[in-house]
Amino acid sequence: MSEQRHVALFDQAIHGLFRDAVRICAGEPAMAARMLRMLGQQRRAVRRRKARAAVGIEVPPLLIMSVTQRCNLHCKGCYAQALHRDEAAELSPEATGRLLDEAHELGVSIVLLAGGEPLLRPDLLDLTEGRRDTLFALFTNGLLLDEACIDRLAAQRHVIPVISLEGHQADTDARRGRGVHAHTVQIMGRLRRRGLFFGTSMTITRQNYATLCAPEYLSDLIASGCRLFFFVEYVPTAPGTEDLVLTEAQRAELPAVLEALRAGLPGLFVELPGDEDLYGGCLAAGRGFVHISADGRLEPCPFAPFSDVSVQDTSLADALRSPFLRALRESDLHLAETQGGCTLWAQRDQVTALLGQHMAAPFE
Repeated sequence: MSEQRHVALFDQAIHGLFRDAVRICAGEPAMAARMLRMLGQQRRAVRRRKARAAVGIEVPPLLIMSVTQRCNLHCKGCYAQALHRDEAAELSPEATGRLLDEAHELGVSIVLLAGGEPLLRPDLLDLTEGRRDTLFALFTNGLLLDEACIDRLAAQRHVIPVISLEGHQADTDARRGRGVHAHTVQIMGRLRRRGLFFGTSMTITRQNYATLCAPEYLSDLIASGCRLFFFVEYVPTAPGTEDLVLTEAQRAELPAVLEALRAGLPGLFVELPGDEDLYGGCLAAGRGFVHISADGRLEPCPFAPFSDVSVQDTSLADALRSPFLRALRESDLHLAETQGGCTLWAQRDQVTALLGQHMAAPFE
């Protein structure tokens, strides 16, 4: 499949997600109108990306930003802890603001705010406040969503909180800590009463697969006000957690399960890493998204902490012309079969070797 074809398919998928959002919000005119505006912003962003591609800059529609490595939980098997690097200074508020402005100008239309726990950055909602043409998905464990924070989110409807869950109380508390599930349910109730559009991020494992894919479980979450569901395949970055990886049968079945959920429930269902067969391989390394670490390194994805450039040292436009990322996009590593949710992590020895070959390559 040509790169132009996969880009067009991914853009269509994003537009379809927003059209579905308008549909499921049809009974709430104000929210449906916001989703229509966001759809228009996506279309304008496509035009900006095409203009950049014409001059040799491949801009992905999605930017994942881990705005901090700090977290107030210690979840079992957490990739951020497993891949933890030596402490380095987080991007300053000024540098982060410049990065978000440049990303918008280049055509990035959706920013996923991750961590660590992003709300440990006290300046985070200051940074999103004036940037309403970008949609922010705020991935949070929810423990810091107090009334003051919810008040700010109510005034920033372009920031969508996405709260982490693992399933029912036993599964969530076993991974995240005692009492986390009950607190999360309470927070969801507050968000619903304030009329906020919010979602949940669920790390899907061999053990909780049946629960998370059950229409009854998801219907209960929808009744609680949740509209957006991220299914994130577990990647075994922490040693000794390989038994959490989906079985081959589960991975093969999941796309059809999600299609049935989309057809039968009034929610938005997103699989990460997504349907790689449809897009001719993994969407990392700028094919669909890139990751920026808390200290500014541009990386293929959160599960592949390999980089030859930092936005501390150059513009985002120049960073996206990274020889390493270009080599990854042109390699066959994206197309390989893996036993986990991340091709690049599964083949990290080959990726590391490729990085070594391009560390000294000039930016053209």
